Amino acid sequence: MKPNFTAGIVFLLCFVAIARESHAGTVTFGSGANTFSMEFVTIGSAGNAPDTTGEPNHVGSVGYEYDIGKFEVSRYMIERYNSEFGASNGLEITLSDAFQVPDTPPVIKYGAFGFTTNPNLPATGVTWNEAARFVNWLNTSTGHPAAYKFSTNGVNDNLTVWSPEDLGFDARNPFRNRLARYALPSSNEWYKAAYYDPQTSNYWDFPTASNYAPKMVFGGTEPGSAVYGQSNPPTPNGSGFPAFPEFAGGLSPFGVMGLGGNVWEWEESSYGLLNLDGTNVRIFRGGDYTSNASALASSNAMTQLPSQGRDDLGFRVVSISHSSAPVPEPSMMMIGTLVVLGGLVGKRRVGISKPRRIELE
Repeated sequence: MKPNFTAGIVFLLCFVAIARESHAGTVTFGSGANTFSMEFVTIGSAGNAPDTTGEPNHVGSVGYEYDIGKFEVSRYMIERYNSEFGASNGLEITLSDAFQVPDTPPVIKYGAFGFTTNPNLPATGVTWNEAARFVNWLNTSTGHPAAYKFSTNGVNDNLTVWSPEDLGFDARNPFRNRLARYALPSSNEWYKAAYYDPQTSNYWDFPTASNYAPKMVFGGTEPGSAVYGQSNPPTPNGSGFPAFPEFAGGLSPFGVMGLGGNVWEWEESSYGLLNLDGTNVRIFRGGDYTSNASALASSNAMTQLPSQGRDDLGFRVVSISHSSAPVPEPSMMMIGTLVVLGGLVGKRRVGISKPRRIELE
């Protein structure tokens, strides 16, 4: 009996380890001179209840553990993609030149101080379709299936939804192949990373763990702050827009930075969250450096065609398990253990979010 008992415990622990697979930490992409790293943060509390007060309504519930980029995708990352893959395959992504900072040290060009676009700024001007092409490359260059299906060759062409005949088809989300490792965050994934608090099982109104508007700042990492309410165009000097806005603003309850302010961010989901047509408008949210406080709130969501970009709109990436299977609740794992030990039954609790009131400054 003892060998069988031990084998049962080992099997159960292995199952739990696989179910809770995490990809948090720093992941390296590209090769040689085109290498870059992306840092991910784990979003746990699988099976959380949705928020019934946000926009869209009943959003934020995710039945599995996943990881999300701690920062927005930077210009440098897109440039490395272009050099490594995009330019030679006719899939080069064009960036906006909206954000510029002075040359360091200053260089006189044509009788004036020269300005260059900082590679560490968020990548803006990227359409949803281009962002999806970038994400597909993150997958295929690391040995994983592409997240999105494109039937034509233009970098800004709309996708074709996956069909039941395709390996990895997921009827819950026909946009995303469930075998992919990297993807654009769905509305539920982005919203949860921004507003859900795993300590209280409730949602905040702002992505700085508060129901009050964040402190308005030019930059920095002060808790409870966000980069918004700034001038347009940003002031290109030390007292204006920060040189590294991906490191600007306070953290969400999970430890994700800059989900409010900096630049708006694409979500994977189409309006209505059905993801049935590649031509449908996509949701973006979070506000940007010129927004007022209400744009950062959970009650605000915007839409735009996937073929259109903006110079204040960027994106970040999620990392998911190959199966995208719901993660067993801790109590359900305990049930499995008790079955092995003798068949005892546990109970499972589900957190319920409470209604909230937005307080704007």
